[in-house]
Amino acid sequence: MANHTERNLSLAAPAAPVRRDSADDGRECVVPIEADTDIVKARKQGRAMGAELGFEAGDLAMIATVISELARNIVLYAGRGEIVVRLLNHQGRQGILVMGRDEGPGIADLSQAMRDGYSTSGGLGLGLPGVRRLMDEFHIESTPGKGTSVTLWKWKR
Repeated sequence: MANHTERNLSLAAPAAPVRRDSADDGRECVVPIEADTDIVKARKQGRAMGAELGFEAGDLAMIATVISELARNIVLYAGRGEIVVRLLNHQGRQGILVMGRDEGPGIADLSQAMRDGYSTSGGLGLGLPGVRRLMDEFHIESTPGKGTSVTLWKWKR
């Protein structure tokens, strides 16, 4: 799989919007998430944007899986939030940013939530650790009582 760069696993508040920097090419989609049907919409949008950038089928499947997992967590734990998908172009590298963010209950113990096998919903506990493995870079912020923001990057090879 990919080499991963973890960007600080912190408990800082996720209130700040996705920041624009020199890597942005300006194309972004924000999908509000409140129900299972929104998960499908976000997945389709992410696949379409990844295909537009020229990602191969395997990478498109990974991007869609990540979006599904983040959106499902939003519905399950927060009730509502959003998925942001942004195309990136930085120093000749093209990629995609996927962010799931909400103002739900937050994650009380990030290090525990990032361990394989840990689940509060009775699942297999592959969610957040799994999405981290599928993408190239990973960043999570969560504050109990305020919400969670998970941002992932996938770069074209």
